[in-house]
Amino acid sequence: MAAAALPPVTRQVSGRAAAVPSGPECGQPLAAAVAELPVLDASGRRVPFGALFRERRAVVVFVRHFLCYICKEYVEDLAKIPKSFLQEANVTLIVIGQSSYHHIEPFCKLTGYSHEIYVDPEREIYKRLGMKRGEEIAFSGNNIHFIHCDRNRLDHKPINAVLQLVGVQPVDFTGRPSVTHV
Repeated sequence: MAAAALPPVTRQVSGRAAAVPSGPECGQPLAAAVAELPVLDASGRRVPFGALFRERRAVVVFVRHFLCYICKEYVEDLAKIPKSFLQEANVTLIVIGQSSYHHIEPFCKLTGYSHEIYVDPEREIYKRLGMKRGEEIAFSGNNIHFIHCDRNRLDHKPINAVLQLVGVQPVDFTGRPSVTHV
């Protein structure tokens, strides 16, 4: 018998333009039933969803599916975030898709994405959190500190806005070299 769906998070939990504070007293707790749900890595190994961020701060981006062109472009931009920027802020970047784990490796090759990526093939986490589209969520421990629910396929939260919330320095996505005039 399936567990009852939790009501969706429908508001931004923390929208401050500063580093997201960590600790058990901050944010909205993630329900244990959701934290225990499995995601699959590129090898098909099951990992409890909550284990992805139990001991660390993380930005978790849920994409609609790997064939969505808009999601592909968003993940291509996420791939441009230097690992050093994330490490300096002690933040992990995680993408979760709604597909078979067999699609992870080809999707990463296509997008150049080298950060953590998992799939929720049965969409159980999506269903339990009330998600219908892509979402960007910041976690610390088992607490949700920020959630952005896309209103449509073009409504992704700007990446630098999400990075700013967790204290990661902004990324120049223009691809233009910076010029210093003397």
